[in-house]
Amino acid sequence: MTEQTAQPRSGRPRRRIWPWIVGAIAAAAIAVGLFVFQPWLLFVDVRVDEAIPTATASADPAPDATASPGADPQASTTAAPTPPAPTGPVDLSTGVFVSHEHATTGSARVIQHPDGTRQLALENLDTSNGPDVHVWLSAGPVIEGFDGWFTAGGHPAVDLGPIKGNQGNQLYDIPADVDLAVFRAVDLWCVQFSVSFGAAALNPVG
Repeated sequence: MTEQTAQPRSGRPRRRIWPWIVGAIAAAAIAVGLFVFQPWLLFVDVRVDEAIPTATASADPAPDATASPGADPQASTTAAPTPPAPTGPVDLSTGVFVSHEHATTGSARVIQHPDGTRQLALENLDTSNGPDVHVWLSAGPVIEGFDGWFTAGGHPAVDLGPIKGNQGNQLYDIPADVDLAVFRAVDLWCVQFSVSFGAAALNPVG
């Protein structure tokens, strides 16, 4: 019986490729996570300091139409004249921010200009930077604490655009057809993760 000996395999030894595959998948997952969450934004502040108009006093009311001494008491009184329109910006509503997912401070004002246009002013704002944060006018209530983090997402809202910066003073135009009697809150809404950074209830002035 002939004895057979094992012959060595020719060519280079086969390398294990699965560690490389696992490493590539992990690296891709990390890259996607960094792209989506952008955690470095939490450590980068963007300050915006736009000139916020100063509200002027309301126009003086028309004088009381009372009868002067010696006037005929039977004489009919005339309607009071319409007060003149304000000659400068006036505040329609104001509010103070409360914190939601991120610590948020500052105030909000709705300003009406003599030509009838309106703007939302955010003053002394200080919140966290983050991906895809927008300034909303919301029809939902402002609720403090964790329960308020997601409230605005369940109510109608008007998107005034991406936030200009997480700190400072900034202005946003309000479309003419927005009913401020309905949209009575400001919400700094992270569209990407459907969560509020902070919000302010708008209370009418006067």
